[in-house]
Amino acid sequence: MEARLFIVACIMYLFAWGSRRAIKSNILKDSKLFAAWHSIYLLLILSCGLYLILFVMSGGPGGEFPWIKFIIGFLLIDAFAAYSFLKNIHLETNKQKPLIKSALDWCNTVYFAGFVASVVMFFFLQAFKIPSASMRDTLLEGDHLFVNKMAYGLKIPFTQKRLWEKPIKRGDIIVFEFPAETRDQQNCGGRQYGRDFVKRVIALPGDTVEVQDSRAYVNGELQPLQPYEKFDAISRTHFDPSEVPAPIAQDYQQIWENHELEQVFGMFLRDQFGPVVVPPNTYFAMGDNRDNSCDSRFWGPVPQKNIKGKAWLIHWPPNRMGTVK
Repeated sequence: MEARLFIVACIMYLFAWGSRRAIKSNILKDSKLFAAWHSIYLLLILSCGLYLILFVMSGGPGGEFPWIKFIIGFLLIDAFAAYSFLKNIHLETNKQKPLIKSALDWCNTVYFAGFVASVVMFFFLQAFKIPSASMRDTLLEGDHLFVNKMAYGLKIPFTQKRLWEKPIKRGDIIVFEFPAETRDQQNCGGRQYGRDFVKRVIALPGDTVEVQDSRAYVNGELQPLQPYEKFDAISRTHFDPSEVPAPIAQDYQQIWENHELEQVFGMFLRDQFGPVVVPPNTYFAMGDNRDNSCDSRFWGPVPQKNIKGKAWLIHWPPNRMGTVK
């Protein structure tokens, strides 16, 4: 999202810069050129706003973009721009100045706000909407929250390094980009490439993880039942390890790390998983709603480089406002 805000800010900055050059050159005194310029201004600023709004509505990167709404909105914007052109094509020069000033003021506001927002979202905070029930009852579908991107240190742009780095702990609720290697990778019933997920850290690099009856064992110890864990009253499914083909049993760890274990065992992994060793610089994450979460049991470890930050504060709806624990 921050990258898109930055691009929008750059577009509006370049348009404002070009407009000032055109004003100094007296190009816009020609009524036809002024009408064309004002139509382009409307197209740019309204299209950028429409795209960002619909991008947020689609759930962010990897979400299903609402193309039909975007096309309808863009056609309406085109009609509005065409109307502006016809209205201003014979506008007198002395009446152009208020429109130019208003347009440049809006351009300045948009690109300044875009630059500031993109910096804040890259380094400090990110808005996130809970898309599913995998974290119930800690986080509910539709909750809007802020992600603290400084929780594990200040990220250095274009690198995987952080200043003042802080450790990720068991029990932390993290927001991360789904660990898909390619756009065609299939997990959790579809393509998850580029999507942001939210889960709770269960195990750290080097830990041995196993799941029995949906309960997690870390380094051979059953993890204490926590108040936030949610289980359904359902019958558990198991498979007989002796029936697993030898090549799969031998390569279990590698298949898991390659995000392919779900294709082999399917829903059996909900109740019976592992053991595996969490690779260096990765983490094992699960949803609090253990029986309804597609998590590291199915698609593998979370690379540290994919982790964007720590879930921090629910800000909407009002009755749900508060820090995330």
